[in-house]
Amino acid sequence: MTDKTYFATLAAYNCWANGKLYAAAEALGDAARRADRQGFFGSIHNTLNHIMVGDRLWLSRFPGQPAYRYRLDEVPYPDFDALKAARAAQDQTFIDFIAAMTPDYLAGDLRYTNTRGDTFTMPVRLVLGHVFNHQTHHRGQVHHMIGMAGMGAGEEPPAIDLIYYLREVGA
Repeated sequence: MTDKTYFATLAAYNCWANGKLYAAAEALGDAARRADRQGFFGSIHNTLNHIMVGDRLWLSRFPGQPAYRYRLDEVPYPDFDALKAARAAQDQTFIDFIAAMTPDYLAGDLRYTNTRGDTFTMPVRLVLGHVFNHQTHHRGQVHHMIGMAGMGAGEEPPAIDLIYYLREVGA
């Protein structure tokens, strides 16, 4: 599997997992999504916003991508429906972004400046690995908070591990 195929798989998985997680979060209702659940960013809603913020900040560090400036705890989408629509659009942006990459670009380095103003140079493939790992990390937190919120009698949060996606799509 080439780097490009691998990252295309991660982008598609990201979209799939977010779809399942957002459906479960939506079913909880607004009060349950906004309740403080002792997560890094407090609530399900705030953590979903943080994932969006992180995605946009990281993607904006790549040449030709829209520039975003957020605090890491910022909530750019106070409305869940707007957040859900933005998430779907962002997931498609990742899919398109990876599809447009060349093998040479993936083999190269990315020079970027973080939110503190520090500049780094790292291999593109490792930065992309971090971006997808960051999403997975915080999706896991949301998954746990959804479980704490209670889905309904006998229900559990959706299985969103990568292996379930791979089995579903026949990888």
